Amino acid sequence: MSDSDLYCFECRRETVIIVDHAAGDAICSECGLVLEARSIDESSEWRTFSDDTNDNDPNRVGGPTNPLLSNGGLSTIITKSSGTRSGSLFSEIGRLQNRMSHSASDQALIRAFGKIGDMADRLGLVNTIKDRANELYKRLDEKSAKSRNQDAIFAACIYIACRQENAPRTIKEICTAACGVTKKDLGRARTFIEKQLGVETGFLVEMGSIHAADFVKRFCSALGLNLSTVKAVQRIVEKCEEFDIRNTPISIAAAVIYVIVQQSDNSKTIKDVASSTGVGESTIRSVAKVVEDKLSSSGLF
Repeated sequence: MSDSDLYCFECRRETVIIVDHAAGDAICSECGLVLEARSIDESSEWRTFSDDTNDNDPNRVGGPTNPLLSNGGLSTIITKSSGTRSGSLFSEIGRLQNRMSHSASDQALIRAFGKIGDMADRLGLVNTIKDRANELYKRLDEKSAKSRNQDAIFAACIYIACRQENAPRTIKEICTAACGVTKKDLGRARTFIEKQLGVETGFLVEMGSIHAADFVKRFCSALGLNLSTVKAVQRIVEKCEEFDIRNTPISIAAAVIYVIVQQSDNSKTIKDVASSTGVGESTIRSVAKVVEDKLSSSGLF
């Protein structure tokens, strides 16, 4: 029990209130009136419910539910105990329990979601993009998807999810995160997903359009440019949207960064820009010339 000062409506003044945490009652010490019954303690509970392995983790619940799994991802987990004879028995029971808790399809999905999560972590993506990629993979026909390059399918799901969440990543970035996946593999996997979801299941795979501005902050951050330079790049990139520059948004972003860096006192070279953006040096030079010509003709350069 603990004491605190609260207003008692029976005594009509502030009195010492005795709080019985076991029963959840707040009792006036003057008249004995129960002011509040079965109150809920909403503060943190730091009691540990772990086993005897010196694990002081205070969590008493498992992970969040996963609506993409048949049982919502909720199942009993038997923890392992090492170093004892009973520990090996618990390990065997846990293995059998995990096998029975998830169907074969759910186990395959869990492995796939883990691979997608690993790729997304390498790219520094947020959970909303991971969830969108998982949802895309879940919608695919299991038998058809299994016959394909699985890493390429995972990478394509992430690529499409990034586009849909307006946080696009370059194909080179995606391929780097998905070790061993080539641009051709990614392109084929993306076409397969669009065909599977769009034609066979009627699910329209919509992807937002890519703009050069989507890549500016990330590219500038990789180059370590200061805030004033970043703002200058953003202004020029916005102007380039008005020009008829028929190059990819990634190339335009890289070219504008190179143009601004050349005009400032920054020591970054075209090799640095190419390395940070993944765009070839010759492409940067050619697009940069187009950008400079457009800016000069409009009186902005």
